Amino acid sequence: MTEGNGKFEEGLAELEGLVQRLEKGELPLEESLAAFERGMTLVRQLGDRLAQVEQRGEVLLRSEAGKMQLRPLRDDEG
Repeated sequence: MTEGNGKFEEGLAELEGLVQRLEKGELPLEESLAAFERGMTLVRQLGDRLAQVEQRGEVLLRSEAGKMQLRPLRDDEG
């Protein structure tokens, strides 16, 4: 597993934990708001990571379809 995947999985696990805590409804209002805000931050970060992975996949598919050499997406291309 690469470091990026590990961070994604950690973020997803944190988000799942926050959702479970919020669903129980046992947190005080202030903690619920903080958990919600953290959850929204995680959703944005995870969504950005998925978009990056999707872009890499698109480059690889186009390269393969065009019979060009497969290569990873460079940071300046995404």
